[in-house]
Amino acid sequence: MKIAHRQWHRGVFAAAAVYNILWGLFTAVNPKWFFEFSGMEVPRYPEIFACVGMVIGLYGVLYAAVAWRPETGGLIAAVGLVVKVLGPIGMVVSIQSGAWPAKAAWLCVGNDLIWWVPFGWYLWDWKKSRPQSPGAGL
Repeated sequence: MKIAHRQWHRGVFAAAAVYNILWGLFTAVNPKWFFEFSGMEVPRYPEIFACVGMVIGLYGVLYAAVAWRPETGGLIAAVGLVVKVLGPIGMVVSIQSGAWPAKAAWLCVGNDLIWWVPFGWYLWDWKKSRPQSPGAGL
């Protein structure tokens, strides 16, 4: 069964794939950028943030899979949405504790917040497209 709003969801996940892959590549190559942008001291081992870039880039590959076959991407999208909710929660904690400046919150706009509604809408449509059977989950 085809998912409702299939073309829209394909476009959203294609955009998410491109965004995450480019962000990940940029961060892997230039891991100091975020700290410099935020006015924070660059950590002693910026390579750790380069690894974050690689992980975000790999999410992009997974989002490309959802764009390719949206009928099968519910689990990937659900994990992606959870990460996109947990990231801003961690950011708020870091800012409120004084560990990070408020300017750092801009990271969550493109990486997380703009994707909440489209990912949630996709998951709604994906769930509705699933065959209804007792005990059926993701």
